[in-house]
Amino acid sequence: MSAEHPGLMINRMGAGESTAPGQRCSIQDRATAVSSAHHYLPAFQSFSNFTGNRDDRGVCQCSVILPDNTFPAVRVERLEITAQTISKKFEKELSKVKEYVQLISKYEEKLLNLTVRVSIMENDFISYTELDFELIKMEVKEMEKLIKQLKVGFAGSTVIIDQLEVEIRNMTILVGQLETLDKNNVLAIRRQMLALKNKLKECEEASKEENPPPPPPPAPGSCAHGGVVNVSKPAVVQLNWLGFSYKYGAWGRDYSPQNPGNGVYWVAPLNTNGRTLQYYRLYNTKDDLLLYTNARQNQITYGQGSGTVVYKNNMYVNWYNTQNMAKINLTTNRVDLSQALPNAAYNNRFSYANVGWQDMDFAVDENGLWVIYATEASTGNIVISKLNDTTLAVLNTWHTKQYKPSVTNTFMVCGVLYATRTLNTRIEEIFYYYDTNTGQEGRLNIVMQKMQENVQSINYHPFEQKLFVYNDGYLLNYDLVFQQIPQ
Repeated sequence: MSAEHPGLMINRMGAGESTAPGQRCSIQDRATAVSSAHHYLPAFQSFSNFTGNRDDRGVCQCSVILPDNTFPAVRVERLEITAQTISKKFEKELSKVKEYVQLISKYEEKLLNLTVRVSIMENDFISYTELDFELIKMEVKEMEKLIKQLKVGFAGSTVIIDQLEVEIRNMTILVGQLETLDKNNVLAIRRQMLALKNKLKECEEASKEENPPPPPPPAPGSCAHGGVVNVSKPAVVQLNWLGFSYKYGAWGRDYSPQNPGNGVYWVAPLNTNGRTLQYYRLYNTKDDLLLYTNARQNQITYGQGSGTVVYKNNMYVNWYNTQNMAKINLTTNRVDLSQALPNAAYNNRFSYANVGWQDMDFAVDENGLWVIYATEASTGNIVISKLNDTTLAVLNTWHTKQYKPSVTNTFMVCGVLYATRTLNTRIEEIFYYYDTNTGQEGRLNIVMQKMQENVQSINYHPFEQKLFVYNDGYLLNYDLVFQQIPQ
């Protein structure tokens, strides 16, 4: 039996019948037809007088056409509507799930970061303040709120959310424990240290009240102190008026005990050969010096080296190519006196280190005029002589054990010689002293900063208590700090 849409082919052959091929046949029996085609035809359908053909084997074949209204079209339409409604609901719920998954991933990462931070705090010995703990607490509370919102809005399985809630709860407990531990240890120690600092401060204030204030610095021109103990940083006054090429020379301020605060400023750069002194300038005030104005420029023939000094309106120099000391009157610019310095080496025999032709270095302090030099008899060690500033006669002489060519320069303060040496291109050190008052000598360690590499001359002014330093063409000032003597 076979069927095809929209009709049904029913094959039938009667019992005991024999038909020739191609002979037509007919179906009269409704029951038989229904019995043969009950899989395809409804029971209430009636069939009659269907005709067909017999095949080569005598089998009767016929066609039955079924009506189209048997398919449930209404039910299919309902099914389609229901499917669309379910699909929309599914898409909506799926979008919610995706949103929740993103939020969970975000706060899972945040929770992991918090876990790392707390782990570091557990293992680290560095103390944390209450603010650190408060910040972590705020983040944990924020995650707790999110978890509650997720639990309310998320329908279905909440296994992941439950796990996150447990971890956040554990995190809260752990932060509380860490905070308690820190308070019991580090924060407590901090409070103890603060208390100790307060006690020390109270003790310091109490000691200040018990001990009298230190004595004031010595008066200008006074020697009521224990010697030089420190120097200030250099103050650059200016470059010498001839320029940077004139690296050698000296400068300072005239000192007179009768008129200590009103001496002229003088600048005496050597020629570029570093030996001859030919020109010098005088300035009545420091403002004139700074502005290069109102200068009196004088010429001499010739001074030698940068050991120049001015005392009581007279300039003292080593006269060129001789063993003589020369006294030049600043008012007339004439050599009033020239006197030999007994036994003094000259013409660059025992000059300072890094400074040529300074065999005689004149100096002024509270006690008057001095000259620092060396002799063949002293084998190059420093010799100090006190001079009569009027006659240039040697009043007294002291021999030291310090080799002069190993020293970069010297100056006198209250009868004490101070010697410097180079530590590097930016640091000079006052390393040696000789006290003519007691005959004692010794080592010091007073650091002097400098602008350029070489120091050509150092002069001291007793009233200002300053050093006037000629440093590779630059004019520098230093304030001296003295050891105070309790009253």
